[in-house]
Amino acid sequence: MPEFQKQAVDYDEWFDRHPVLFESELTAIRSVLPPFQRGVEIGVGTGRFAAALGIQFGLEPLDDFAAIARSRGIEVETGVAEKMPYPGGHFDLALMVTVDCFLDDVPGAFAEAFRVLSPGGSFVVAFLDKNGAIARKYKRRGSSSYRNARFHSPDEIMTWMNRAGFGCFKLAQTLFDGKETEPQRPESRVGRGSFAVIAGKKPV
Repeated sequence: MPEFQKQAVDYDEWFDRHPVLFESELTAIRSVLPPFQRGVEIGVGTGRFAAALGIQFGLEPLDDFAAIARSRGIEVETGVAEKMPYPGGHFDLALMVTVDCFLDDVPGAFAEAFRVLSPGGSFVVAFLDKNGAIARKYKRRGSSSYRNARFHSPDEIMTWMNRAGFGCFKLAQTLFDGKETEPQRPESRVGRGSFAVIAGKKPV
């Protein structure tokens, strides 16, 4: 099996091996996710989150990941977050899940998210807090999936979102020790959980 294809399969199977963590992350995202008609997941990966959340469109640079997402019914375009192949105002929701840590230009990607959203649209960023137990574990143990990751803090993410033009923020966090044995109820703040979610709105 080619290396990228193996990475895609391994990544996708992680969610099967860790259903409690996946369900906790989904619950945290849902707690700040607004109603939407036309949503895109930026860095859709294998489509796990998009499919579970009813997001119809995805952007993904890696073909093997995109193929799995398409098998889940997601309409995937090839491209990167910093230069998206969509016209301005095309979506009313943009979601990004644990993608910030792999981006070359986070502020540029957030500015692109602002551009492709319609007035009043929402941008939801879910990420591993760099000060949380899981991010620290990945960096300490040299996780293959996160070998080159640059994790960020909630303050950094919110600052970049604000500079891009987003406001009216809603917060959530979960995974408080990374060893949960049952799905967690999210808290409406950030700074303690390993998995943080910040939702912002584009002004009308």
